[in-house]
Amino acid sequence: MKCDKCTKKECSKKRKNDENASLIIDTKSPGDRDEESEFHKLANAKIFLSDCLACENCLTSRESQRIAGQCQEFLTALDLNQRCDESKHKVLVVSISPQSVTYFAAKHSINVSDVIQRLSGFLKSLGAHYVFNMMLAADFSLLESQREFVQRFYQRSQNQRALPMFASACPGWIRYAEKALGSLVLPHICTAKSPHQVMGSLIKDYFAKKQQLPPEKIFHVVITPCYDKKLEALGEDFYSSVHKIQDVDCVLTSGEIEQMMDQKGLQLTDVEPTALDNLFEEIGDMGISRHDGRGSDGFLEHIFKYAAKEIFGIEVKEIIYKTLRNKDFQEVTLEKDGEIVLQFAATYGFRNIQNMVHKLKKGKFPYHFIEVLACPGGCLNGKGQAMTEDRKMDKDLLHRMEEMYSSLPVHVPEANLHVQTLYQQWLEGRNSTKVREVLHKQYHVLSEALTSVDIKW
Repeated sequence: MKCDKCTKKECSKKRKNDENASLIIDTKSPGDRDEESEFHKLANAKIFLSDCLACENCLTSRESQRIAGQCQEFLTALDLNQRCDESKHKVLVVSISPQSVTYFAAKHSINVSDVIQRLSGFLKSLGAHYVFNMMLAADFSLLESQREFVQRFYQRSQNQRALPMFASACPGWIRYAEKALGSLVLPHICTAKSPHQVMGSLIKDYFAKKQQLPPEKIFHVVITPCYDKKLEALGEDFYSSVHKIQDVDCVLTSGEIEQMMDQKGLQLTDVEPTALDNLFEEIGDMGISRHDGRGSDGFLEHIFKYAAKEIFGIEVKEIIYKTLRNKDFQEVTLEKDGEIVLQFAATYGFRNIQNMVHKLKKGKFPYHFIEVLACPGGCLNGKGQAMTEDRKMDKDLLHRMEEMYSSLPVHVPEANLHVQTLYQQWLEGRNSTKVREVLHKQYHVLSEALTSVDIKW
């Protein structure tokens, strides 16, 4: 299925497995080919545009080059850190998403707490100085999203574009909205940054100041289940005009990390465990937990429960989903005095997204909030981890990931004392200008005149 702005006669998203090799982004420069190392093999990994929502009509040639450059810069940082010239050394920081941790646990049949320590050990054996999990960043994103929804709900009578509010955490969805939907949808998207974006700010701003390091001396790598995060990291909201650096320097998928271990002839069980690092003073990591929800940080559930209590004084203990068109299109409602007062939906996968947009265009849209994700099944099914060798969804692996994710202890953002401390010490209060600058973003209609990657499918 092609997007509304695709002008090609045939869909630019591949439907047949034998077409999967049509695009390979080669991240090696010609001079590197004679000295191929295990890291250069990683840099030559195949990245298919079908692995994300962005088709060639959405990805420019410059962006494809910059995505390829992320891996090369990572290899360069590792190489320079092993040389004598300390002026070129960088502090290598790696942040891991909880969905990626679940992938490794399911794939290797290891419990999650053991997996994260072995991942930390592997990354530090490569040269990483610090390894963090991203739960803290997700806390900020959830808290800012739920506050914004309540504000929009109260403004709905004065501002017709206040509601519905769309979630902002999925970069594939955001790219599609900016490229193809424009003013129809962009005013409705929550302005809270994604956990990925917030983590970039935490590392290059808070952590850099705490370590008394100039931000440009930090090389920040994020491990995620999603190829679209590579594109998200290139955005304006990831760029510091003061320091002229990106908040995230390189995005690696879970599958690429797995590939690195394969190239070194390692199994995860072979790696010596090392404790995760902590952004704060106390010894020991923050532990691995999950947010309430279905494997994608739980934006719908957190916002629904918060709004029910904040607006209507109703404490929701358990959320009941009603499946509509398919399992990736579900709704949740709140009733008061026999009337539906809140109506939320979870819409996963491009086909459901397009159906949702058509309803919005027709003015037949009953929902107040929609958790939108480009990947069917949500973030656990990111194309950077839940795929078979022939590029199909690995349903068995996905099922194991869902079971492992649901078994994790639930983490409540409001109960995180570190977040409350950072609001005061780092962000100068909940309603400060810095909160708007650091935790929120703006959306822009992307020019259709950009030169796209020329691919013959």
